[in-house]
Amino acid sequence: MTPGRADRTARGGGAPAQDPWVVVAVARAQRGAVVAGWVRTAVAFTPRSIDIILEKGLTMGAIASALYGLVAYFIFFGTFLYAIAFVGNFPVPKTPVPKTIDSGDAGPVMAAVAIDLLLLGLFGLQHSVMARPGFKRWWTRFVPKPIERATYVLLASLALALVFWQWRPIPAPVWAIANPAAAAAVQAVAWLGWATVLLSSFLLDHLELFGLRQAFARLVSRTLPDPTFRTPFLYKLVRHPIYLGFLLAFWAAPSMTAGHLLFAAATTGYILIGIRLEERDLVDTFGGSYCVYRQQVPMLVPLPGRRQAGCPARTEP
Repeated sequence: MTPGRADRTARGGGAPAQDPWVVVAVARAQRGAVVAGWVRTAVAFTPRSIDIILEKGLTMGAIASALYGLVAYFIFFGTFLYAIAFVGNFPVPKTPVPKTIDSGDAGPVMAAVAIDLLLLGLFGLQHSVMARPGFKRWWTRFVPKPIERATYVLLASLALALVFWQWRPIPAPVWAIANPAAAAAVQAVAWLGWATVLLSSFLLDHLELFGLRQAFARLVSRTLPDPTFRTPFLYKLVRHPIYLGFLLAFWAAPSMTAGHLLFAAATTGYILIGIRLEERDLVDTFGGSYCVYRQQVPMLVPLPGRRQAGCPARTEP
């Protein structure tokens, strides 16, 4: 039998023996340092904020908010990754929803259209209604404000997962690119779209967009500052690069079926409606700054001359 470390030390070889309790204490301290690093990264605060946590003590509510935010985020991220596979027709075996947009048994066309539109409508309704300021003011009477955004992200992810689960394929072909080089080029555009979505979220504030910053801020009892109007990188080219990325990902398909076309067309319509609702809220939040931005930067297509009128003058009641 190979002698253990303690045996070797007793025989005069190796490093001096360590008290097991010291080893455990060091391990716990190291884990604590890792957790502190996560908190500091999530809320972008100074080391002094970690000291505040230690001085005041972690309340169960603060811990629960942070854990809830993490769970909601990981569910979102898993759903986002699955969306890439679902729309791109990349089979994902051994998953809770092992199907893609064109897989599964094809049933009656009209029934499939009705079910698919209902699923997308439910997602759009949840995604749009819960994002409106009026709903948020009512909703936060029941849901703590630090986890309001995380709850929105969680429910949106679950609604999207429902679409994946219950989607009915309509396999009738619309187009199929036979040339391998052309098919690869179209697929590259789709990958560019997904990359644009992810990059654009980080250009603003990825952690705040998906509720992590709000959930972790409660750990240090800090109120996050009001949003500021910024237009980094891609936002100087188009006003909604996240939506542009989704459109590229949905439409750039080397092989397009009727079901995929229905998905792309319906989500495009929803995006255009969502932009109108979102920009109304942005004008209310940022006022003239966003009005000027709308005049100078196109909505989705980064081409010269594609501008939108500024904000209409409001008449007093």
